[in-house]
Amino acid sequence: MNIKDIINYGKNYLNENNVDDYETIVKIIVEYVFKINKNEFILHYEDEADELAVFDYKRYLKQIADGVPIQYITNKQEFMNLNFYVDENVLIPQPDTETLVEEVISIYKDTKCEILDLCTGSGAIGISLAKYISESYVTISDISQKAIQIAKLNSETNQVHNKMEYYESDMFTNIEKKQYDIIVSNPPYIETSIIEALDKQVKHEPYIALDGGSDGLKFYKIIVKNSPDYLKNGGRLFLEIGYNQKDSVMKLLEESKNYSNIYSKKDLGGNDRIIVATRR
Repeated sequence: MNIKDIINYGKNYLNENNVDDYETIVKIIVEYVFKINKNEFILHYEDEADELAVFDYKRYLKQIADGVPIQYITNKQEFMNLNFYVDENVLIPQPDTETLVEEVISIYKDTKCEILDLCTGSGAIGISLAKYISESYVTISDISQKAIQIAKLNSETNQVHNKMEYYESDMFTNIEKKQYDIIVSNPPYIETSIIEALDKQVKHEPYIALDGGSDGLKFYKIIVKNSPDYLKNGGRLFLEIGYNQKDSVMKLLEESKNYSNIYSKKDLGGNDRIIVATRR
């Protein structure tokens, strides 16, 4: 098979298996397997492909059709113009989460600050903040040892490992009790009963990073209860939320009596995406 045949085969295969955005995915896989820049495909249409590479290509196409996210095949996801290693041990950072990071940066960009990133996963949030807030020091934590290992790798790749420390911790359990300027978190927030109805691609992501308990609020309750012990007076809490959780999470914060100046912001899709609150 030559490259043109390979591209057409991939498009037809994924289309027949009802894979969304199949043309883009084929380009990514071809670039990944055959080491051809996707902007130069036409220059290589007549090139004959190595049989072993074709075998891998077809294997990846089947995985995609079965619901494996392309990012878990290439082990790569871009976030905040940075590159992150991802695999099945961490959630894939999504563009909507950039709203959270951008809000922190807009307030603290030129400020010396200490940041705690809870439920860090790949480290995308904390590492981005370390990268773009010049005088920041970031503590990142996750219950998963494998996630912490991936976050360490990503901090080294993005050259901020000297500004970070890492805790394997079930929420606040193992976190040193000191006063942070910022606590930021994108915790699991999907209701347990809804997870089975999610797209098959999402269901390939780690269950522990999706399941927010019966009402989706399990981890927000933990954060709201415990975060005052870890935030300076005047420090801020930044939370990502599900599209329908604004009122519930705001109510938790208001009823705690520990926070003021509570507000929310929408993502680029127009959905409520983050909540920010200031420690009294």
